[in-house]
Amino acid sequence: MSQSLLRALDLLDELAAGPASLDELASRATVHKTTVMRLLHDLEERRFVVRDEQQRYRLGRKLFALSSLALEQRGLRAVAHPHLARLNETTGHTVHLAAFEGPDVTYIDKLESRHPVRMYSRIGLTAALHAAAVSKVLLADLPRERRASIAAGIEYTGFTERTITQASALLAELDRVAAQGWALDASEHEEFVHCIAAPIRDASGRVVAAASCSVPVVLLDQTGLLGLLPELLACTDAISDDLGWAGRANRAG
Repeated sequence: MSQSLLRALDLLDELAAGPASLDELASRATVHKTTVMRLLHDLEERRFVVRDEQQRYRLGRKLFALSSLALEQRGLRAVAHPHLARLNETTGHTVHLAAFEGPDVTYIDKLESRHPVRMYSRIGLTAALHAAAVSKVLLADLPRERRASIAAGIEYTGFTERTITQASALLAELDRVAAQGWALDASEHEEFVHCIAAPIRDASGRVVAAASCSVPVVLLDQTGLLGLLPELLACTDAISDDLGWAGRANRAG
């Protein structure tokens, strides 16, 4: 590998830790400042790095575009499935993976409970935007104006007496989910089932999917359900790590 390429990659590694000025990068490099400046100029020209108003360099959009393409080629479901399988094996309960497909939240993977009770859901079905925990997780990551627009357009079918039936109540719930980093479906879609869900993030920190544990209320009460949260969060963190997310320590909740 050429020396120039290696040095450019070293600079990208440095910037992965955070923005830095030319002087800061040169002080940590093994080559002259003019060489660092030339490499940065080339990287900036190709949009691998960008300068902010303080003349500090940071990773550019070209890297994010390439990383997104690389992750798409791996396949979200393929990356997530081994972790979901371990969660399913450990807890014994139904595990779902869901993501946006257009305007809908769709189940893209499911691992069945080892208990005889089965969920209505299956791969390819959509989840209720105002009732499912996976939907709440995905909606909570959207900009507030987008949340409000979606909430205003939902047909608020009352599946159970606990179902959210107003846009204002859903938006308040999404604020809670965004703050705590996970969501609860307290028998809001099916009377005999409750569910917890947590976000899966890509390298940019964007929530690209949600994983959940669904449990019949006859097997676990709500306290028992919430007791599964550490294992669920460990699972979603591990998937996010595999997708390139480096912000585990900053996860809320």
